[in-house]
Amino acid sequence: MRIFLTALLTIMQEYGYPALWVSIFIAAVGLPLPIALVLLAAGAFAALGDFNIVLLTLISISASVAGDNLGYVIGRFWGSKGADWLEHAKLGNRFLKPDSVARSRLYFKKRGGWAIFFSRFLVAALGGVVNLLAGTELYPYRYFLLFDIAGEALGALIPLLLGFAFGASWDAVGDIFGTFSLLVLALLLMIYFFTRLVRYAREAQKARATTAYKASMRETPLQAPEAPPGQV
Repeated sequence: MRIFLTALLTIMQEYGYPALWVSIFIAAVGLPLPIALVLLAAGAFAALGDFNIVLLTLISISASVAGDNLGYVIGRFWGSKGADWLEHAKLGNRFLKPDSVARSRLYFKKRGGWAIFFSRFLVAALGGVVNLLAGTELYPYRYFLLFDIAGEALGALIPLLLGFAFGASWDAVGDIFGTFSLLVLALLLMIYFFTRLVRYAREAQKARATTAYKASMRETPLQAPEAPPGQV
């Protein structure tokens, strides 16, 4: 990762704003580049007078949003068709329950906005995947764009202002920033797997209870109706 960072910083210093825009755009599409560290360094360079902090902010937001939109379009036109085909194909029926794609889209429509927003700056490594999922699950574009711009604004301002404030110490701040992102990602994964485990345990318990109830009903003999009084 340090090799990529050094190369990106060299390109940015040599070619300026256009190189920064292209780098951020490519990273937003899904290529794992250390853009947060690049923005930290750019903020520090802006404090020295090499760049304009306002232009850096505008370039970062516009490039990120453009890359995110490309990922969304790819998921919308190709991912959604693939999901529909997999649901109705014979092979897909072996792995997907009926109406699973529809239920997945409904779930993402309800809660996908927060995933889009937080993946812009809190867990940036998941940003490209979330963009593809948003398109694949047919998440409404106007809401995607709203959450995307809001998240990318924070994703640009946080590292740029930190780099601008700490100047020459941006490298140390970058280490802390990267460690924090990894901890958040690990925490989210732990929460996800824990909730899946709890849901699986509940479903297994419910299945055992249903099986036991059916077994008890089969084992219980049917009682003959009692004869009315006065009849033999």
